[in-house]
Amino acid sequence: MDKTFRAFDPHQVLLLPPSLDDWLPEDHLARFVADLVDEVLDLSPILAAYIEKRGHPPYDPRLMARLLIYGYTTGVRPSRAIERKCADDVTFRFLATDQAPDFRSIARFRRRHLNALADLFTQSLHLATKLGMVKMGRVALDGTKLEANASKHKAMSYGRLINKEERIEVEIAELEAKATALLADAEATDAAEDQAFGPDGKDTDLPAELDRREKRLARLQAARAQIEAEATENARRHAEDKERRRQQRKGTAAEQAVTDAGEKAAAKACPKPKAQANFTDPDSRIMKNSDGAYIQAYNAQAVVDEQHQIITAADVTTNASDALNYTTMLEQSAANTGTHPKQALADAGYCSETNLEAGRDRQLACGTDTFMATGRLAHDEQVPPAPRGRTPKDATLKERMARKLRTKPGRATYSRRKAIVEPVFGQIMTCQNGRQLLLRGEDGARGEWRLLAACHNLRKIFRHAGTAGIAALAG
Repeated sequence: MDKTFRAFDPHQVLLLPPSLDDWLPEDHLARFVADLVDEVLDLSPILAAYIEKRGHPPYDPRLMARLLIYGYTTGVRPSRAIERKCADDVTFRFLATDQAPDFRSIARFRRRHLNALADLFTQSLHLATKLGMVKMGRVALDGTKLEANASKHKAMSYGRLINKEERIEVEIAELEAKATALLADAEATDAAEDQAFGPDGKDTDLPAELDRREKRLARLQAARAQIEAEATENARRHAEDKERRRQQRKGTAAEQAVTDAGEKAAAKACPKPKAQANFTDPDSRIMKNSDGAYIQAYNAQAVVDEQHQIITAADVTTNASDALNYTTMLEQSAANTGTHPKQALADAGYCSETNLEAGRDRQLACGTDTFMATGRLAHDEQVPPAPRGRTPKDATLKERMARKLRTKPGRATYSRRKAIVEPVFGQIMTCQNGRQLLLRGEDGARGEWRLLAACHNLRKIFRHAGTAGIAALAG
């Protein structure tokens, strides 16, 4: 063969050890994450947890933080997937300095330091503000349903719980009677005792079937108690809010009357027959997603700044409705950034009399002008123009808001809502593989959502400043 090829020897031994610094280009995201963890982020809450000097030395928290931040930024979130990447992927090997933590170590680190990892969201927001990426001129808030790490088929309604409890109680009574008869027969002969309880059994042991049913009954009773407690709390809160609004209309203030109204409603509260509890993740709820399908989920909330689509507030609730989160999310955004936005855009899911009143009060108190849709439009339906003339004096807050959104400035402003917040959810779902949560419980879901939000902000910072921006952030 006349053609000359480049030298290729699979058995060639490296004369010098390779340098990890040569593995990636200078402008790679992994370099940005590594420099960010080493020089910028405050990991002192994580380091403070290591106070025990005995035992095998753990992996360096900076190494583990590198892997989790890069994994959550690029959509590699499961601990087993990160472990595989540390062996197969150059970027993960670079971040781990050629070490290979096993999936148990990664999962334990994430669970143990979840609160500190979730607080990286606030740090990412402060870094974006330092780079001038957060203006708080116009923000949009919205919610999305995140699939819980639990099947909806492991949920049971309140009505079915009661029926199931009664049936299992009958089965337990029958098994106890059978167990009593078996014990009586066992006293007659050793052979009968061995047959009922096993060669090493005792006369105080219960048959396995009875034990299994008693444990299942305990789980059913716990789920029933959870549903009843939630119904009681919801009734109390609703009655207290109703009494406060009544007193505001009359210009009075009697806190004891508010408490009495809440206690009275709580005493009469009864769960709806279709109210459900999940045995795998009791905090999650059956919710309807944007595709119209019912899933076991959490309601993830976010406030997004228009300038660079930086998330300024992130939280998770167990209520499918967005309406309860309008005030809390804007307050969290103001607390995180130190300033109130000039405009806040929200869709019809937030529209309620309480939120319209809160929007009016917020404009008077801090200058935030709210644009809130009062109803959903059909596909391709256009917002009708505002009627001519003055707004009637007796118009309700909802009518005034609807009229405001029909004006030319109102239509132009509200049309920006989708362009601000919905791409953020799309990027988290696709680029970060954030459609389904890995951790269970409301605290776990909140921590993971805030970590996803932090990684979204860090990716925006990388796109804006690149690896060269670390110097400005470190200063």
